Amino acid sequence: MESLCEAACALQLLERRGAARYGLGPLGAALLGNPGIAAMVRHHAALYADLGDPLALLRGHDRERRLAHYWPYALDHGGQSLTRDDVAPYTELMAASQPMIADVVLSAYPLTGHRCLLDVGGGDGSFLSAAARAAPQLQLQLFDLPEVAAIARERLAKAGLAGRTTISPGSFYDDPLPSGADVISLIRVVHDHDDDAVAHLFAKVRAALPADGILLLGEPMRDAAGGSDGVSAYFEIYLRAMGQGRPRSANRLRELLNVAGFSQVRVLRTRIPLIASVIVAKS
Repeated sequence: MESLCEAACALQLLERRGAARYGLGPLGAALLGNPGIAAMVRHHAALYADLGDPLALLRGHDRERRLAHYWPYALDHGGQSLTRDDVAPYTELMAASQPMIADVVLSAYPLTGHRCLLDVGGGDGSFLSAAARAAPQLQLQLFDLPEVAAIARERLAKAGLAGRTTISPGSFYDDPLPSGADVISLIRVVHDHDDDAVAHLFAKVRAALPADGILLLGEPMRDAAGGSDGVSAYFEIYLRAMGQGRPRSANRLRELLNVAGFSQVRVLRTRIPLIASVIVAKS
C-alpha cells in the first residue's frame, strides 16, 4: 500500500499529510470530481493493448486493433451492421465527457442568435441538451448512426426535449444531411476521420446549410497551445491505434473548409484550448 501511495503522490493523485497519512492531491481531486476523465482512463485499456507492439502500430501493419473495435464506426462507416451493444460503450464515454466540452464550445460561440441547430455525430444528445439549456429558443436536430440515434431519441425524450428535436439516423459517408438548420455543429467528429472523409463531410454540411448558415466545429487542435503539445502527441498515437483520423491544426482545417466553399472562417478563443478549440465558418 505504501508503494502505491508513493506512486500516486508522484502523479499528484495523492499527497502526503504527515508521516503516515495520505490524502487526495490536486489531480486526484480533479479525477474524482470529473466522471468524464475517469471514464476516459478506464477505456484506455484498449489503447494500452494496441501499444503492446508499438512498432507494428506505427508501421501500420494489419492486425487486430482493440481500439478500432471500441469505436466500431472505424470498421463500419455506414453502421448497418452495428448493434446497440456495439455502440453503447463509446456513446456512454462521449456522454460522460461531453458536459465539459459543451461548456467550452458554447462559451466561445453562444447559439442565442440561431433558430435551429443540427448536431452531426451527436451521440446520445448530450451536446444538444446543453445547447437547449443555453438557448431556449433553439429547435434541435440530431444526425448519427441508427443505433446511436435510437439512444439519443430515448435520452432526449427523458430530458423533455422530444417536442423540440428531430432525430435523423444515417451515415454521413452514405446519406445526405437533413436540411432546415441554420447552424450545424461538429463536436469531436472531424479528427476521427481521414482528409478525404472530412472533405466529403464539409461539402455535405455546406449543401445542407442555407445561405449565410454557420458551421460550428469544436475539438482539440494541433498547436492550439502554441508549438508542440501533449494533446497533439496523444491524439497522433491514439488515432493510429484507432486506424483512422489525425489531429489537425486550425490552418489545415481552414484549408479544407475553403475547398468545400466556406468563407469567413474564424478561429475563436476558448477558455481551455487543450480540451477544445472552436472554428466558425459561413456557408
